[in-house]
This record gives sequence, structure tokens and C-alpha cells, in this order.
Amino acid sequence: MPMSAGGVINVVRDMSCIELLPQVFEVARQGVPMVGDLKYCPATYSQFNPDDLGPMHEYETRVDNGTLRDDEHQRGIIQSLQHLHDELKEYQAPTVVHPEIESLKPSPKSWLGNLFGPKRGNHKTRIPDFLPKGLYMYGDVGSGKTMLMDMFHDTLPKRITSKTRIHFHNFMQDIHKRLHAEKMKHGSDFDAIPFIAADIAEQGSVLCFDEFQCTDVADAMILRRLLESLMSHGVVLVTTSNRHPDDLYKNGIQRESFLPCISLLKRNLHVINLDSQTDYRKIPRPPSGVYHFPLDRAARSHAMKWFKFLGDFDNEPPHKAEHMIWGRNVEVPKASGKAAMFTFDELIGRPTGAADYLELMRSYDAFIVTDIPAMTYRERDLARRFIIFIDAVYESRAKLVLTTAVPLGRLFMSGAEMDDAVKDSREKGTIPHEEDTDVDDVMRSLMDDLGMNMKMMKSSSMFTGDEERFAFARALSRLSEMGSQEWVERGMGLEREGGKAEKDSWQRVRSRWREDSL
Repeated sequence: MPMSAGGVINVVRDMSCIELLPQVFEVARQGVPMVGDLKYCPATYSQFNPDDLGPMHEYETRVDNGTLRDDEHQRGIIQSLQHLHDELKEYQAPTVVHPEIESLKPSPKSWLGNLFGPKRGNHKTRIPDFLPKGLYMYGDVGSGKTMLMDMFHDTLPKRITSKTRIHFHNFMQDIHKRLHAEKMKHGSDFDAIPFIAADIAEQGSVLCFDEFQCTDVADAMILRRLLESLMSHGVVLVTTSNRHPDDLYKNGIQRESFLPCISLLKRNLHVINLDSQTDYRKIPRPPSGVYHFPLDRAARSHAMKWFKFLGDFDNEPPHKAEHMIWGRNVEVPKASGKAAMFTFDELIGRPTGAADYLELMRSYDAFIVTDIPAMTYRERDLARRFIIFIDAVYESRAKLVLTTAVPLGRLFMSGAEMDDAVKDSREKGTIPHEEDTDVDDVMRSLMDDLGMNMKMMKSSSMFTGDEERFAFARALSRLSEMGSQEWVERGMGLEREGGKAEKDSWQRVRSRWREDSL
């Protein structure tokens, strides 16, 4: 393989990715850096960033020397890259353990084998709780995806001793070739995905994809298990794409089987919109969605970005506000314009009720609630109060921004309660027994699919009576709707929707609601 002065490897363009791969991995082990157009081949190599200078430092350097123009929207995106960079400084990926070959083979088909033989072909994966959330950056051509990936990839902290970057199409081609080779070796029923994922995880704890997409049914059928297996080994995923996860494999064959993969991406990666969308005030909308978990370093900046966008910091800086409700004062810790910001304890932890929330809806158009914990039956009163608040926000058509400790579907149910619900569902015959099917797939689909989640969690001890269970299920459904792009952007005055005229029209709708609620 050709080398430039100083022992730097240059990628040879006329060699196939598969031919290059063994050499690439070998030079990675020798600690030789690679340069060149790396995004079209698997490129795993040692990381050189001795000063741990992150993407924000690189961005500011380019702004200072005139290479880039300072842009508030782009700066917000770089901040998300910086948050992950900071997490990776302290991240220690677990040691990769390959699954036993025998555990990936199908169970014996004879009744004696089923009775006395070991259970096989049901390899379970679990994503570690300490795995940093990756990044999913999407936008149109010209939105700067390649530059941002370059900036993140090239400034990874020195703790990350190896990293892999590859064009997603080439990655999947390589995966299918590996699958074929393993099945030829061990039989067509061999479950090769966990084994291949372990191989890939050994080559780098950070995996960067350029142009993530899914257009092929063969890819769609294996992607969720493949990505989940990689994450279970501690691999942090960072990817660019032309489309939002919800739009992946749209109208594809058996798309319902691909939906768990979409949920996996949305749950374990921060989804960031690179397209700069401005309202009539020319304030860029935050690139991430309105809901954020877990309560990590990025949670606070997520909340403040949305507070600044939804409020009016220029004319009304954040301040405390008080509202008289039924003869007593209700305090808003931070208010700006028509936006109010609370911690969960400040809003729900104190004795408040429907009348308080209704009055707040008359005064504000947007609510940012931070530090929301997971709630079990021990916090039943808090859960009920929070559901009343969610209903009030929804019915008033206000905006809602949340930072939570767990995904929305797990807010009202602990892992133990989930296990109890699954056990109860098996006994009732609503999901198969473990010996009848690949229960890991069934379980994951139930966890990923909000509708199925609600069916299972209605059996939780959190709520009693049909009316409470209905309110609980409705709250989850409404949270899902309020997190949609359509809900969030309505009334913001986005230029493509009509600018200030659209915002004024929406304010008239809100005014009529206030009058009707008196």
C-alpha cells in the first residue's frame, strides 16, 4: 500500500474495499495514520488528537481565519458534536466478547434434542446504559453534512484509539458478503449477525456512516439487529443522511418490519436537522427535536436553546413571574415572552392541579420542562399530575419541550414492571412464549412500537381502573403527536409557511381558545 512522506497511508482508489480491508486493519494495529478520501471504504485507524481539541474549537478557528462564516444555526449543530466529543473523552468501551458459535446455531429439531439439548439460536443483546447517544445528522444536498462529519471525525478525543468511517452503501455490501461467507461455513440457519457485529466492534468503538439510507429489502430485514448488536458491544454510531429517520425505507416492501429499526435510531441517536429553518424574526430553530433523553450534559443546552427560540430574550430576558390563581400565587421560575421554563419538581412536585395548568396555558404558548424522572407506582401521584399537565398543553395547542431520564415510553413504567407486563401478556396469550419464537425480536418490537407499548403498560400497577388506563395511554399518544414536526412548527412563522402572516393567523386561533376556556 503506498505511503507518503512520514509513513502516512494513502487510500488506493482502484482497489476494492474488500481487498483493502485486511491491509487497512493491519496498518491500524501498527498505529499508522491514514489520509485521503476515506468515506468510500472501511477505514479503521489510530486517532491522533493529542490536545483533545474538539469540533467547537475547530469551528471557531475556521471562523477566525475566514474559512467559515459564523452562523448561529450551524454553531448550535457544532455544539451537539462538542457534547458527544466531551462524553467520549471519558468513555471506556467494554471489551468485545464474541458469542459462542454453538449459541448461534439453530436448536436441534428432534424431540430428544429439544428435551435434553441446549437452547440455541436465540442470542440476546442488551445495549449498555452507559453507551453515549450517537448522532444522526440529516439534511438536503449542500447542508454541510460532509464538513460536519469531517470535523467530528478528525477531532475525536485521544481516548478513542481507533475509529471507523465508511459510506453506508459500501458498509452494507460488505455485511452481506460476510453473511454469505459465514452461512457457507456454518450452514444457512446460522445466525451470523451477532458474530459479524463483534468483528466490526473490535475494529473501533466509534463508527461513522456517510449517507445512511435504506432502499433494499435485504438491508431492511437485518439493519435493526445489526445496529443493535453493534451498540451492545459499546459502539457509538454517528451518521449523516438525506432524510429524517421516519422517512427511511418509505413505501418499502414489508416496511412494518423496518419500523423497530427507526425506533432504535431515534432512541439511541440524537436526531439533528441540518437544514437551517428561520422564522420571521430570523432566529434559527434548534436542530434537534423537542424531546431529549437522557439527562446528560447536552440536556441543559437542549432546553436553553428551545427556551431562547420560543421565548423573547431580546425584549424580555428570562425572569421570574407570578400568576394569581384562585387567590394564591403560582410562580414561574423562568419566563420570557410567551415561553415558561420549569424543572419537573418545580411544576409537578408541588401541589398543583388542572386549574393551575389551565391558567398557565392562557399566559404562555410554550413550556420547557426539564429533569423529568422515570416514574413507577411509588410516584403514582406525580404521574397522574403530569398527565393532567400534558392534557392541558395538548388541548391548548401549546408547544412542549422535555428533557427526560428515560424514553417517553418508559416514563411511567420501570423495567421490573415491564417484565411483569410481559409475563402477564404471555399468560394471556397476547405474545408468544419464549420457546415458541424469537422472543428477543418480539420483545424489542413491543418496546419500540408505541402502540404495543401502551397495550402492555396498561397492565401496570401504576394506574387502576379503565378511566386511568385510558388517560395514561392517551398521554403517551399526545406526547407523540406534540413531538411531530408539524406540531412544533405550527405558528412559528417559518418563511416557507407564510412568515409573520402565518404566525399572526395562529395567534388568532390561540386567542379564540383562551376565550372559550374562560
